[in-house]
Amino acid sequence: MDLVRRTIECPFCGHHLHISIEITDEDQDYIEDCSNCCNPIHLRIHKDDLHHSVQIFVDADDEQYY
Repeated sequence: MDLVRRTIECPFCGHHLHISIEITDEDQDYIEDCSNCCNPIHLRIHKDDLHHSVQIFVDADDEQYY
């Protein structure tokens, strides 16, 4: 497992947050609260072995997926 540090932007208030992500072989899906506005941020992490990269998807927790 690797530890990756990234800066993301809160989808609610635009505040920049520094997060640490533990990269695993499986996709991750979790909620982290914004330290500025306290709204829940939905994070999805995908490890792309083919391109040797990590994709981080950030959106508001109240958005729906179809």
